[in-house]
Parts: sequence; C-alpha cells; structure tokens
Amino acid sequence: MTTKIKAVYDDIIRDSISVFSKEGLWEKLNSGKRLKIKLGADPSRPDLHLGHSVALRKLKMLQDLGHEIIFIIGDFTGMIGDPSGKSKTRQPLTFEQTRENAKSYLEQVTKILDKDKTTIVFNSEWLSKMSFADVLSLAGKYTVARILERDDFAKRLAENKAIGMHEMFYPLMQGYDSVAIQADIEVGGNDQTFNLLVGRELQRDYNQVPQEVITFPLLPGLDGVEKMSKSLDNYIGIDEPAETMYEKCMKVPDNLLKTYFELTTDLKSDEFLPVTDRDIREAHFLYAETIVRMYHGKEAVNGAAERYKSVAGGGVPQELEVITAAPGTQITELLVISGLAPSKSEGGRLIKGGGVKIDGEQIADFKACLNEKGEYVLSKGKNKFIKIVIE
Repeated sequence: MTTKIKAVYDDIIRDSISVFSKEGLWEKLNSGKRLKIKLGADPSRPDLHLGHSVALRKLKMLQDLGHEIIFIIGDFTGMIGDPSGKSKTRQPLTFEQTRENAKSYLEQVTKILDKDKTTIVFNSEWLSKMSFADVLSLAGKYTVARILERDDFAKRLAENKAIGMHEMFYPLMQGYDSVAIQADIEVGGNDQTFNLLVGRELQRDYNQVPQEVITFPLLPGLDGVEKMSKSLDNYIGIDEPAETMYEKCMKVPDNLLKTYFELTTDLKSDEFLPVTDRDIREAHFLYAETIVRMYHGKEAVNGAAERYKSVAGGGVPQELEVITAAPGTQITELLVISGLAPSKSEGGRLIKGGGVKIDGEQIADFKACLNEKGEYVLSKGKNKFIKIVIE
C-alpha cells in the first residue's frame, strides 16, 4: 500500500498548482485513516465538462486507495453564485433552478468516480438550517479586509463596481461546507484557492483539524483563451453524445493538445508525445478516440470517427436526428425546433450569413418555408445536420 500511496502522492504533486501543505497531505495519506475528501460544485449549469474532470480524475485515484469522496452540490450557494473571477454580480438562481440543474450531476460524476463509493450531498442540508445568530457567528470569524483581499473583489472595488453583501458571504458558506462534513482534504481548481483556504481556517475556528487543500490547473477552453466553461460555449461535456464529443475533441487548439492529453486522459507521455511531435492531426484523432472511449466505451469510437470523417469530407452522416413538421413551416422555426438556433431572429441571421442549407442548397430568404411533404436535410455550417420530415 505504501507504494500505491507514494504513486498517488507523486501524481498529485506533479499535476497540482499548489498543495497546503505537502507535509500534511503526506501525513494524512499515511495515517491509516479513511479520509473524507471534498469536492464541491455549484449547479449553475446542468452539465459537467472535461474541465471538471481534472480534479475528478485525481479523486478517483484517492478513492481507489479506499478514501471517501464527498461531492457537495452547492444548491444553496448556487443561489448566490461563486464570484471568483467575475467582474460583476452574478444573476442569482432560485433554489428550484439549482436543484433542477443538479439532477444530472450524479450520473455525470459517476462516469469517473465509483458510484457505490461516492457520497453526494447538498449544502442546503446545513446552510438552510442556520439561524441568523448562526450566520452572524460565522461572519464574525472573518474580517472584511480579508475578504477584500480576493483579486476579483479588489479589482471591482478599485473600479468602483458594486459588490453585493451576499457575495462576500460566499467564501464563508463554501468554507463552512468543510466544517459541516469535517473534511480532511479538499480539491478544486486554482481559481478556488481563496475559498478553499477559508474552509481550512474556519475548521481551526471550529476546533477541527484543518483540511489539506489541493488546487489543480484550469483547463483552457476550445477557444484557447478562456477557461473551459459552458457559459462561454468552449467546452466538451462529459455527458455529450459520442459524435459531438469526438467532433469537439478535433477542435482542440494544436498548441493545447499536449495539455489536454496530460490533464484529461490516462495516456502516458511516451504514448502521445511521439504522435503530437510527428503529426498533429493524427494526434487529434488519437485524443478524440481516447476521450470517446473513456466516456462512451470502445464500441462508440468507430461510429463517431466515421461520422466525423464523413462530415469533414463534405458528406452527410447516414444517421440523423429526425424532426417532423407541418407543411408551410418556416425554416427559421425549424432551426429553433431542431436546436440549431436559440431563436427565430438568430435563425434569420444565420440564413442571412449564408450558413443554412436545405439538401445542400444555400437558403437566402429568411422567410422561406418548406411547403411540400417529404424528407429534407437541414444543415447549419459544415457539420450540423438534421433530417426534416414534412407530413
């Protein structure tokens, strides 16, 4: 077991941004105790992506050592929204919205973690039960000056931008999660460092042994600029269809492909570096096949690869999603129904921009309709296809 512990410890130290503290982590891993290891996520969106998988994959290694992984869904903190990295106050969500978004989290998380060895909890279980006196007591354990040390708050203050009082409570609420479950270790992205260390300090205030904190690098998104985020539409969702996942993997910027291999796959450097150095397109195919195999199984790889190659070569995939409609339906409406456009006005803009075709013929009139009964292929750009059945 000591050899396994050393291997996991070395892996974490190699890939992490920071560990508070390395000595404490090593001591706890060798204590013989079944540790409580915490990861939290606010369900501001219903999907997890490969950026989340960076920490989840390390948790799986710790889980395999016999430790308890506690995944905290921030249905209560999600109503505020983490202000980390935000230049303005976030639009608050209702409790019902956070719970609705959280429904798919268990299924997605257990694509990586062992379902039978993972504890899923909602932080409303303790935060919603706190009295105002409890909240004041919690607030009294931290100063305004310390809260304003956060880079995002300091920047907004300097720019005379509003900071809501409720936002200042967010680090305390997330930190209190560690107190509530008596966490031994907490992991997160390096943008969460401040919040994670607040939890460590609050545990001392509540006479608990402070948790060790491990932060990991943020995975850059497909745009190659911002961190991977669903709100920026630069993500690869871990629950997306195999074909979509494969296609997105092929869009990873060339200069980031090695980083994606390192942070999101189990391949060793001697398995992917020779390929990335020799032929970057071949390396993209290797990455796409590896990711699809991880999340959908090896049986899904061939179909996803064939579809991608067909579409990339200008062809139309054989298997398409089918949408039925009545004669006279506007193409802008079909774009919305099929999910190719968020609104009819956006559909009109796509048509005006020359990005919409019916059976390979570009549509120029945004008022155009499909009047005749039959089957049509509606396409957006080079790789989005839907079969339309007019009946």
